[in-house]
Amino acid sequence: MQSIERVFQLLEHMADAGGEVTLSQLSESSGLPLPTIHRLSRTLVNLGYVRQGASRRYALGPRLIRLGETSSRLLGTWARPYLAHLVDDIGETANMAMLDGDEVVYVAQVPSKHSMRMFTEVGRRVLPHCTAVGKALLAQLPEDQVTDRLMRTGMPAHTEHTITKPVVLLRQLRQIRELGYAVDNNEQEIGVRCIAVPVPGGPTMTAISISGPSVRVTEARYSEIVPVLKEIAEELSAVLTVTKPST
Repeated sequence: MQSIERVFQLLEHMADAGGEVTLSQLSESSGLPLPTIHRLSRTLVNLGYVRQGASRRYALGPRLIRLGETSSRLLGTWARPYLAHLVDDIGETANMAMLDGDEVVYVAQVPSKHSMRMFTEVGRRVLPHCTAVGKALLAQLPEDQVTDRLMRTGMPAHTEHTITKPVVLLRQLRQIRELGYAVDNNEQEIGVRCIAVPVPGGPTMTAISISGPSVRVTEARYSEIVPVLKEIAEELSAVLTVTKPST
């Protein structure tokens, strides 16, 4: 049982590193002895769940892709009843998204019943700086990690309202942490406003949002929409949170 826990601990540390990592870095981040790290990593390499590069750095392997894709589909299935509740209460399209590397990936959506509505394809990937879900996710990270991500990806403009300066986004992320919600105000697409909140305590960084035409999702409705989003996020958290079994 201890070996299983340690294997998954290593995989999670590799994922947190955002790319390749050395065994000594894994030992430092996990607190495990280097000989233990080496033994477990060698087993994972042999199974294809970890890949060793020419520079003796280690990264997550291709066999994890199938597991991740299946898990994402299940996550979307579990989330849809809660997103449907959002649509019923607020009347706009509801989305669920995760931070995957430097991008946001949409894993579930329930469309609004309005004829004029927003639609984002499940599986779509976007950069986080110009979306409400992306900003809700970035706000959960330390500022140095946010800056590193922005340096790697850049901040391309999609509309004249897109935030393109790191200092401006970092200032907004501080406000998001205080308020508990994020807004995309015509930043990804003109005429569209989105509001998002993080799902607390889940096994991976996740956020939910509603999106709709700016004429319907007005600033005056924030006080109505945000509490409902936070309530659903708490309910989703209870479903998604992994409880560690007692030993």
